[in-house]
Amino acid sequence: MTKKKDDKQKHVSVVTKKSLQFFEEYINNPSPTGFEYPGQKLWLDYLKPYIDESFIDNYGTAVGVINPKAEYRVVIEAHADEISWFVNYITPEGLIYVIRNGGSDHQIAPSKRVNIHTDKGMVKAVFGWPAIHTRNGEKEEAPALKNIFLDCGCTTKDEVEALGVHVGCVITYEDEFMVLNDRYYVGRALDNRAGGFMIAEVARLLKENKQKLPFALYIVNSVQEEIGLRGAEMIAHRIKPHVAIVTDVTHDTSTPMINKITQGDLACGKGPVVSYAPAVQTNLNKLLIKTAEKNDIPFQRQASSRSTGTDTDAFAYSNGGVPSALISLPLRYMHTTVEMIHKEDVDNVISLIYHSLLNIEKNHDFKYSK
Repeated sequence: MTKKKDDKQKHVSVVTKKSLQFFEEYINNPSPTGFEYPGQKLWLDYLKPYIDESFIDNYGTAVGVINPKAEYRVVIEAHADEISWFVNYITPEGLIYVIRNGGSDHQIAPSKRVNIHTDKGMVKAVFGWPAIHTRNGEKEEAPALKNIFLDCGCTTKDEVEALGVHVGCVITYEDEFMVLNDRYYVGRALDNRAGGFMIAEVARLLKENKQKLPFALYIVNSVQEEIGLRGAEMIAHRIKPHVAIVTDVTHDTSTPMINKITQGDLACGKGPVVSYAPAVQTNLNKLLIKTAEKNDIPFQRQASSRSTGTDTDAFAYSNGGVPSALISLPLRYMHTTVEMIHKEDVDNVISLIYHSLLNIEKNHDFKYSK
């Protein structure tokens, strides 16, 4: 019996068992803004069999290069850093107040377990919060930067400092990676180490499929995106690419309390998201869309207003203007410890970047007038 054309094809994942083991280890490894090195080393160690050379810049952006001697340079990029906290003030009673390092959400902090990174090693702590029995006023006080605090089991400031904790120590959440209903990957920092994983998988597929590119491919895992696209800004000036394809996450708007009128209509499981924004170069974006259509890769569309808010902006406006485009991964519960992404979307982002690279020719001309 022949299969009907309209029968839904069973999805075959491009992610291998070995790849998934790396992904779990990579997500569980803390990589806060400004302190990304351990995660970058882990990422480069995984990437090295699939590239010709690599380097790390002065601030920690990691880069793998395929065909480095070619003059025409193409970048595929993600960012490596995760949101975190800094120790800001230690009370005489041994409690710790914090400030943000990136866009950390104060509302999810109470009752979370954390790790304080010190020169003496990791110090465990929790975000404390008054018991419900004691919050009996007519108007409860909501979590805010002014009232969330850490308790590491000490009763004096001297005791805290003896553990190695001082003002400026970085703090990360303890939550770890899991697979939910054999459908979703869940964890902290999927924004955007999922991107780092996906571009590494593109490099793996190019190597395993023995694809020879007519240009130099720079696989870039940037730092400091969460505080203003700083790593991408620095590395763009160093590489001076001719083309940049950036991948980051975007909001799944199908969950409660999100306004689709203002945020758009996007959902996990429906494919990569192609963006329209001033920084997104029109002809490069058309190449992505044609590639998706040609290879039966499902995709969604998103409109941004003034900026994408991603490293796309940093690449696009560097070096006199670099044709840049953004492929986003739909994600639920951004900047929480239970960020969720769909397994099929991960596969399809990898596939879209991979096939798009195969459609870029040596000295490809993306001039706006075309």
